[in-house]
Amino acid sequence: MTHLSVEMLAADPVEPITSAGHAQLGIAVLAGIAVIVLLITKFKLHAFLALTVGSLGLGAFAGAPLDKAIASFTAGLGSTVAGVGVLIALGAILGKLLADSGGADQIVDTILARWGGMGPQATLQKGGGRRAGGRAMPWAMVLIASVIGLPLFFEVGIVLLIPVVLMVAKRGNYSLMRIGIPALAGLSVMHGLIPPHPGPLVAIDAVEANLGVTLALGVLVAIPTVIIAGPLFSKYAARWVDVPAPEKMIPQRPSEELERRPGFGVTVATVLLPVVLMLAKALVDIVVDDPEATVQRVFDVVGSPLVALLAAVIVGMFTLGRAAGFTKDRLSATVEKSLAPIAGVLMIVGAGGGFKQTLIDIGVGQMILDFSEDWSIPALLLAWLIAVAIRLATGSATVATISAAGLVAPLAADMSTSHTALLVLAIGAGSLFFSHVNDAGFWLVKEYFGLDVGQTVKTWSVMETIISVVAGGLVLLLSLII
Repeated sequence: MTHLSVEMLAADPVEPITSAGHAQLGIAVLAGIAVIVLLITKFKLHAFLALTVGSLGLGAFAGAPLDKAIASFTAGLGSTVAGVGVLIALGAILGKLLADSGGADQIVDTILARWGGMGPQATLQKGGGRRAGGRAMPWAMVLIASVIGLPLFFEVGIVLLIPVVLMVAKRGNYSLMRIGIPALAGLSVMHGLIPPHPGPLVAIDAVEANLGVTLALGVLVAIPTVIIAGPLFSKYAARWVDVPAPEKMIPQRPSEELERRPGFGVTVATVLLPVVLMLAKALVDIVVDDPEATVQRVFDVVGSPLVALLAAVIVGMFTLGRAAGFTKDRLSATVEKSLAPIAGVLMIVGAGGGFKQTLIDIGVGQMILDFSEDWSIPALLLAWLIAVAIRLATGSATVATISAAGLVAPLAADMSTSHTALLVLAIGAGSLFFSHVNDAGFWLVKEYFGLDVGQTVKTWSVMETIISVVAGGLVLLLSLII
């Protein structure tokens, strides 16, 4: 789900780096994915190396010149790290500040006390094995994730939420999947279906849908979808994959006893600061709708993910670090220690972006579009299927949304306002289908949750598929009613 700029995605398609036919491209895709899975599962090769080898193998199978395949991979890796890497790093710093200051403890203890039926002392008790979770906790996590995920890109939501998810699971002795899946579902549904995320916004523009109607219908579809894919599915995910929260990713309690720790209100306000800034940017973009206006230009800067997270980190140094009595040296050490654990995550996510870019550059997306031209099926279902095919092939929900929207845009000419909005939602639903090894989001979830490839497929990938199918079905159902 790597974030790409709207301008770049909306540009004219680049000439493929190979002249291979559709059959050869199809075989190349299957072979490239098989190489990655085999290297990781059978030979236990590090995912970064497996993705690198698989990407070069993909180019070779497709008949692309090796130098161009290398250039595609490195360009994808670079753009992914540039877009996501800085966000992950800033999120790690904020998470470390939360942990060392005692702010994260404050959040977790309060959540467990209010929704987990446990007081602060009970959260520290051991034994009894991991439990399927208090009944209210998965619902609390999906609600929090949905609210936070409304204005945020998926990766930003991940780096803000996952440390809290891991600590709640650890301290409350909950099943990691029972808590984690609802949070991921909330973020993913917002990303795929609800403006102001880039995919839905570009699709709205492409088919000339009404933003307000799309947003209203999107929320109507999103609520039952996130309930089914989050709290309900997490019951089964927790049975299929019963793993503890990975120790290396859990923000640890302060190494020394603190005289005081930040209050719950100021801690939550610090975490939500980037959410507020990005949401403000989205609202200004909608209300002002003039790129040259000074107020919109200002909010475009302060509401960008990088600046919003950077602001939260700087504010957190005072509201969290200084509030806990940290000296300047202690703050500097906290920042330094926060970056080492995420090096492996950055490289794996970057390599996933490189593999995705190689798929795009050899012409797989165009191959899917060519095949779809002869399909004679209802417009909403066609839009969903095209988005599914491009998502499976390229790994990018945003690329799938924009490519499918461009193809089916002529079909919207004779549609009503509500059906045009449903067309956008059908595309968004299809773009979330079965995330796998060519999606940087797959590797992000895998590493943060400490899963292997098979466990990630049984949880994250299945959850994404449920979201896609349920949302697509609800869109088709609404099309018969309105």
